Amino acid sequence: MARNPKQTASEADGVTYRRAKTWEIALSQMNNGSAMIFYVLVGLMSYLQNAGYGIAVAAAGLILTFTRVFDGLIDPLLGLIIEKVNFPFGKLRFFMLGGWAIRSLAILMLFVWASDTGLGAVFFIAMYVVYIVGSSMNDIAGQMTGPVLTNDPRQRPTVQVWSTVYAYFVPAVFSILSTVVFLPRHGNEFTVDMLSETAITYVACSLVLQILACVGVSRIDKPENFAHLEVDRAKADVTMRDMWNLLTKNGPFQRFLISGASDKLAQVVKSQAVIGTLMWGILLGNMQLGSVLGLIAILPGIAFAIFGARYTGKHGSKAATVTWTWICLILAMALTVFCLVVDMGSILGNLALTIGFFLVYLLLNGASMVVTVASGAMRADVIDYELDRSGKFLPATVTATYNIVDQIISSLGATLALGAVALIGFTTVMPQPTDSPSAPILWMSLLLFFGLPILGWACTLIAMRGYKLDRAEMIEVQKRVAGKKEALQAADSEAKAVLA
Repeated sequence: MARNPKQTASEADGVTYRRAKTWEIALSQMNNGSAMIFYVLVGLMSYLQNAGYGIAVAAAGLILTFTRVFDGLIDPLLGLIIEKVNFPFGKLRFFMLGGWAIRSLAILMLFVWASDTGLGAVFFIAMYVVYIVGSSMNDIAGQMTGPVLTNDPRQRPTVQVWSTVYAYFVPAVFSILSTVVFLPRHGNEFTVDMLSETAITYVACSLVLQILACVGVSRIDKPENFAHLEVDRAKADVTMRDMWNLLTKNGPFQRFLISGASDKLAQVVKSQAVIGTLMWGILLGNMQLGSVLGLIAILPGIAFAIFGARYTGKHGSKAATVTWTWICLILAMALTVFCLVVDMGSILGNLALTIGFFLVYLLLNGASMVVTVASGAMRADVIDYELDRSGKFLPATVTATYNIVDQIISSLGATLALGAVALIGFTTVMPQPTDSPSAPILWMSLLLFFGLPILGWACTLIAMRGYKLDRAEMIEVQKRVAGKKEALQAADSEAKAVLA
């Protein structure tokens, strides 16, 4: 008997979904790859501040904290501008390329043209603020590409997979490039010349990825793909009131924010270097282990991301988030108990304990990746729900509002981590890998490394209890949106017929 061909999502759900070609998704997410190149350059900023502008290390930290707060404040304004502006050729490419040009100009000014010229801290801060404006503009436009490219529930999660691939590999490649190629050319010192050569090369590479990203969105970057469900032009304009309504009246978005914020805080604190020193250096006795595990986890992480896209496409973003958050929580609790039961200093000296610890840790990393993929699809679902609820298509507003919370949480991460280690005695000096393990170090390390993520996942599960956009509800949302668009087109046709 011949097998029946598998139904498409459109056939199964009774909705005509908008789909993208795989190569369009792959190219469009290169915008994230381009952004990751600048992320590596920003990681070199502390060296530039000292070598090129004579800024003290302590002052450099304050400058970066101030600019992070500014980044969070500027996002809503840029999101509003992007929503309101609509060119005949669309808007994504304009703001992606415009943001890239602004951030590139600022980077070249900081690293190449003005470095070591005596301009000092004021000039550095001014140029870094310009960089933030370009960075935010590019990032918001880049994150809009997924919801515009496709609303097919089976295809939507793959956008996050490609974004994740670039987020993993691009920083790894370009970090190696700076340390293996450029640094040895300059006597293994982060000199002004070394930083200048690195910046020029990286900006050129980012341009290639940026152009490819624009090619990926060229087919769908049209005004009609950003249209609202309003006949009245005045009502269709996006204002600050729409942002406020999004925050106060869109229940699924509120729950998405709670979920994202709690998870983000745990991730940021866990990734702080001082926490890595406590966990890997002092307790496990191998400071390089965290970096090695991070590299080992890349390929399994990508495999889990691909699996997560299929799982999310089949079951919906809510079901995927809830199921895999439970798995994350259980694995983290198991690792916590494991670390309390055994002597952590003996783990690396016992093959069975080493394999057990590494295996569960890698599984936890993979399960977290599935949650990340589901989160990307959930953001797109929230955007479509807002279109159904208010008649406004607000991808930039949703992204910008989420980014505010993201920036605030990120700025709290270092403060929380340093405050926590101060509670266990590190008030005047930082923990060192050579320090002796102790009970306070063990408890604080486990609290920050596993306990805080467990708390974040618990918040996610609580938030998801009232999240109504499951697989079935999203089908109904898409049907209602399609019906409203058809009614709007019919009204436009009637109006044109009357005028004719």
